[in-house]
Amino acid sequence: MTTNRTGRIGFVSLGCPKALVDSERILTQLRAEGYETVAEYEGADLVVVNTCGFIDEAVDESLAAIGEAMDRNGRVVVTGCLGARPTTVTDAHPRVLSVTGPHNYEAVMSAIHQHLPPPHDPFLDLLPPQGVKLTPRHYAYLKISEGCNNRCTFCIIPGLRGRLASRPIGDVMREAERLVAAGVRELLVISQDTSAYGSDLRYREDEWHGRRMETRFQALCEALGELGAWVRLHYVYPYPHVDKVIPLMAEGKVLPYLDIPFQHANARILRLMRRPAHAQDTLARISSWRHTCPELTLRSTFIVGFPGETDAEFEELLDWLAEAQLDRVGCFKYSPVEGAAANALDDPVDEDVKEDRWQRFMQVAARISEERLAEKIGRRMTVLVDEIDRDSGAAMARGPGDAPEIDGRVIVEGGHGLGQGMFAEVEITGADTYDLLAVPAGPDSNPL
Repeated sequence: MTTNRTGRIGFVSLGCPKALVDSERILTQLRAEGYETVAEYEGADLVVVNTCGFIDEAVDESLAAIGEAMDRNGRVVVTGCLGARPTTVTDAHPRVLSVTGPHNYEAVMSAIHQHLPPPHDPFLDLLPPQGVKLTPRHYAYLKISEGCNNRCTFCIIPGLRGRLASRPIGDVMREAERLVAAGVRELLVISQDTSAYGSDLRYREDEWHGRRMETRFQALCEALGELGAWVRLHYVYPYPHVDKVIPLMAEGKVLPYLDIPFQHANARILRLMRRPAHAQDTLARISSWRHTCPELTLRSTFIVGFPGETDAEFEELLDWLAEAQLDRVGCFKYSPVEGAAANALDDPVDEDVKEDRWQRFMQVAARISEERLAEKIGRRMTVLVDEIDRDSGAAMARGPGDAPEIDGRVIVEGGHGLGQGMFAEVEITGADTYDLLAVPAGPDSNPL
């Protein structure tokens, strides 16, 4: 394209945090090779679109993003989950330069090299030790594995991203150390099935700082807890060994937060979904976890309107939710996904019924959230500041029970002197359905 200036890359990143980490790795490699990233299509020599392809809405969004990049630039490399179905991309946009699947970094870079050869200046090619990040400086996603061995009937992720492939624990810990050394205050541990970490490697040992450790979920949590940063666990299935991590939360080594995608409560629907650990008595487990760690925050997602779901089974789900008292809840109306086994199931649920069930489910979830947050009024909490509102001067922060982007916020009024990435002690003064109000804590505040 040109040899007398830096190659300029536009980048569009769609999808979940796992895709975000893929984008960060590609951007890091681009920066290491001397490419420049630009924010405008018109200023780029080439555009990379990292797509999502899990549900129909995500496919539509990805195809639209590719179309926009083609219209405004015309030189587009496509990667990500939708790239695992290349004909879907090329049927809609036959002039894209290349299509590759998820976490195939070498193929993406090869396509970029082919269409925009890399510049190089050893005196100017500088790369921060933590790599290029798309999150704010004070938190980062730490991806510990790729793929998934589960075969949930509503999901096509294993077909898109392959079987479980865990990173050796030494590699994960060295990355985590680099992030913390670069100023990251919160590590968000992600994968498709975090609690299965290491099972594909048969928990083989690896080395970190001269220590031999098993590549295992509990060992990873223990090691991450030594780094002095918040550690938040996402996408954890309720396997029995998860119980061993709850004491680490009670001891303050790992945040008292579990993101567990329960999806449903009825045993028959869970079997139809082929959910792992579906036979577990989850209510008893939740009770036991909260007994060990009373401050535990539980987040989950659910599907209503799954094929064959009866009125009685939906009512059972509502009863389960009311008893479980989950803190943070998301819900999806079931929709067919191309290639998913659930498409072959009988008795589809009417769209109006799905909508009614979704509305009723979210009303129950909102009431629980409001009640549980109200219990925190008058108590003290450590928060991490994400940003300062320019108009009001209030600090937009998160507590131990709040993951970025998906959970609520702690809005700290009068937080003069606070800045992004700072920890602060606050006193909770109010609550609404999803957010807390707070002021900087005084010496007589009650500890949370």
